Amino acid sequence: MILGIDISTSITGFAVVAEDEIVFYDSVDLRKYKNLFEKAERIKEAIFTIFDNYQFDREEHWMEVDQDRENKINHIYIEQSLHMFRGGKSSAKTLSTLTRFNGIVSWLIYEMFEMEPKYIAATSARKHAGIKVPRGQKAKQVVLQYLLDNEPAFKIEYTKHGNPKPESYDRADAIVIAKAGWAIEQASSEEDSQ
Repeated sequence: MILGIDISTSITGFAVVAEDEIVFYDSVDLRKYKNLFEKAERIKEAIFTIFDNYQFDREEHWMEVDQDRENKINHIYIEQSLHMFRGGKSSAKTLSTLTRFNGIVSWLIYEMFEMEPKYIAATSARKHAGIKVPRGQKAKQVVLQYLLDNEPAFKIEYTKHGNPKPESYDRADAIVIAKAGWAIEQASSEEDSQ
């Protein structure tokens, strides 16, 4: 199984994919927390829940390290944080804060799962997941619509005005990260077997 994470200081999305099928997706709304440490505490709780659900075996207590177990997360992919300014969207302070938060979450993942996460850029993840964003269209909206059209397990809620709730986009991005991770790991295992 692959865990995909879309890290943001406002809403962070999580998704678990097995055999290219969505097993789990959720998000944590961090907008009401004022500093990175409060936000990190909330993320830590979510990570522990995912670990408890997908790594902890109640019969055998802690699972032995076995990378081939089908009911265990054996790869973690995180959307790479931005490294450059985007016209009118990202200030130096925003990029610095996001990079620090990405590092904190990465450490929490490493500490809990005892594995180093892999990083993937959003554009690369969409490509691996088979999603093409036409020129002039917003990637987040294209991704959301793609998943609604192609993934029966993916459901979203709408605001009273008929717009997708904000967490929908972060959950969708996490699913794309997880699906891209699955595609990358499949390609890698096929190369290894040749």
